[in-house]
Amino acid sequence: MTVHEEYHKWHSPTLQRDFEMLTFGHSGHPVILFPTSKGTYYQNKDQGLIETAAWFLGNGKLKIYCPDSIDAASWYNRSIPPAERARMHTLYDRLLLEEIVPRALQETGHQQITVAGCSFGGYHAANFAFRHPSLTRNCFSMSGVFDIRSFTDGYYDDNVYFNNPVDFIPDATDPALWKMGIVLGSAERDICRGQNEWMSRILNGKSIKHWLDIRPDRDHDWPLWKEIFPHYLSLLP
Repeated sequence: MTVHEEYHKWHSPTLQRDFEMLTFGHSGHPVILFPTSKGTYYQNKDQGLIETAAWFLGNGKLKIYCPDSIDAASWYNRSIPPAERARMHTLYDRLLLEEIVPRALQETGHQQITVAGCSFGGYHAANFAFRHPSLTRNCFSMSGVFDIRSFTDGYYDDNVYFNNPVDFIPDATDPALWKMGIVLGSAERDICRGQNEWMSRILNGKSIKHWLDIRPDRDHDWPLWKEIFPHYLSLLP
């Protein structure tokens, strides 16, 4: 099945630099799909994850937006102080909120998005969804990370707090959180299984409905994600 693909590049006023993104599909519910740690906007295509969604894309059920990451300039940038790492990620969140989500909603005619990602992309998906629940209908975090304090060398400020789901979700009160479709996908031998079980306990403590999906005999790798991503997409109404 042929899937419509477009390449986009623009000068981001938020980041004050050029930014790149691929989109797949021609219509349907908008899905923002993040790459893994320091991954590029074309990673999910190259790794075959987009191919697993070909039926949904070709039939106009979904339009997938694959933005670049700035991980190498934010959380993973050990050459700058941790305060600057957190500030850079806050700018990334603003880019998503002001430059990508409005575009996705306008192009598809929908009022909410779904976010998804694997590994550190699962962190990006959950962090954006939990920060902006009124804009997010579903969150599919696959082998995600939910505590980023290992990237801050003991430093802590509001930018760290508001980008660290295990910290800010216990205090969250937005009613939209209780209406969101949340999936925490993981695996029996997933290196991030503990993080997903921790996040699940936090959500359970607030009676926020979600599905902790731990696949047996699987690892933290692309075969797992290519198995579960189309399954989660099939749950969309």
